[in-house]
Amino acid sequence: MSKYSDIRDAAYEANMQLPKLNLVLFTFGNVSAADRDLGVFAIKPSGVPYKDLTPDDMVIVDFEGVTVKGKMRPSSDTLTHAVLYKHWEKIGGIVHTHSTYATAWAQAQRDIPNYGTTHADYTTVDIPCAPPMSDEMIQGDYEYQTGFQIMNCLQEKGYSYEEVEMMLVGNHAPFTWGKTANKAVHNSAVLETIAHMAYLSEQIRPNNPRLQDSLIKKHFERKHGPNSYYGQ
Repeated sequence: MSKYSDIRDAAYEANMQLPKLNLVLFTFGNVSAADRDLGVFAIKPSGVPYKDLTPDDMVIVDFEGVTVKGKMRPSSDTLTHAVLYKHWEKIGGIVHTHSTYATAWAQAQRDIPNYGTTHADYTTVDIPCAPPMSDEMIQGDYEYQTGFQIMNCLQEKGYSYEEVEMMLVGNHAPFTWGKTANKAVHNSAVLETIAHMAYLSEQIRPNNPRLQDSLIKKHFERKHGPNSYYGQ
């Protein structure tokens, strides 16, 4: 058994969840799973349909973005994943999709306002949208710079990557992360649902009121606070 078997299997299983959750069309997305001890991550190969994937197709890459093992080219977004793994030491999985509603908010260059308790169950703040990338960054190493685009947005807003595990990249699409690849996929599905609900809320009621602070605090803390009581 290869020393990379665990992360290859984890990356494969997580990638296969994306079409099941209707988060991807064709090959529009990728998941990676990291092994911190080995300093590598497994990621979907570029442009391969999900129905054709096997665990052995996952490409092993180090945190500099260099392929360590694999028969195919890794995802075109690999350098973005590498940058985030290198700088955010407590994450073990990353997801990038072009899911419809989250991507629509990204294309509109808007943060997703906190309108309801579904949103507040996952974060107390609006889902941030990073400003569109500058011409200089686009003309440089685009995928590498996307990683810094994400990190810079969180830093400018004063959020930590542990506090906020999902965001939009302006004019592009969503990225999510978590302690495992499965948690990152979970966050991706939640983000798409929140984006859809927020869109519908604004259609039903223009200038929709934001969720009150006390309710945001209650819903977040009952799941994540020191005296949380949600679940078994």
